[in-house]
Amino acid sequence: MTAQRGGRHTRLSVGEAIDPIELTTIDGTRIALPAADRLTHVQFRRFAGCPVCDLHLQSFVRRRVEIERAGLREILLFHSSAADLRIHARDLPFLIVADPDKRLYVRFGVEAGVRALSDPRVWPHILRGVLRSLRRVIAGQQAMPPIIPEGGSFGLPADFLIGPDGTLLACNYGEHAYDQWSVDDVLELAAKNRG
Repeated sequence: MTAQRGGRHTRLSVGEAIDPIELTTIDGTRIALPAADRLTHVQFRRFAGCPVCDLHLQSFVRRRVEIERAGLREILLFHSSAADLRIHARDLPFLIVADPDKRLYVRFGVEAGVRALSDPRVWPHILRGVLRSLRRVIAGQQAMPPIIPEGGSFGLPADFLIGPDGTLLACNYGEHAYDQWSVDDVLELAAKNRG
């Protein structure tokens, strides 16, 4: 499917077949990728408690009913331990998978780099995410995000839409930490690829 060459991950291309994988969620549920009966949207996120990721994921939480109605299965991957994710992501109503060794990140060609945080396009989202997290920490609504996160701070997001037969129907490799599909993007891609 993909390999690592010279320290860089090899990106996947639309039309490639994804080898079947069995994943285990942070609550111990075993799931198959691809799902045999629906489209799957796989989101590669950064670390547990990432304020930028949390800001984006809240838009998916708010529109969860639309996503379910569209027949999509959401899987969120983080390069953190299951224990950390149970602290920081337990309220997310999606399938959450821990990948602290970044095996799936390598397999799908998902990279990390300083540009995750140095790109000026991400700065407003960092500010909004940090302020939101700070308010929630002060209110006792969430745990303090890690200062030195497991797997580092420079992860880049990526999105994959995978058909029931394992075909990669669409993908996006983020150029910075807030460069990912919106809910509207996902719903539009699902509608386009459903038939």
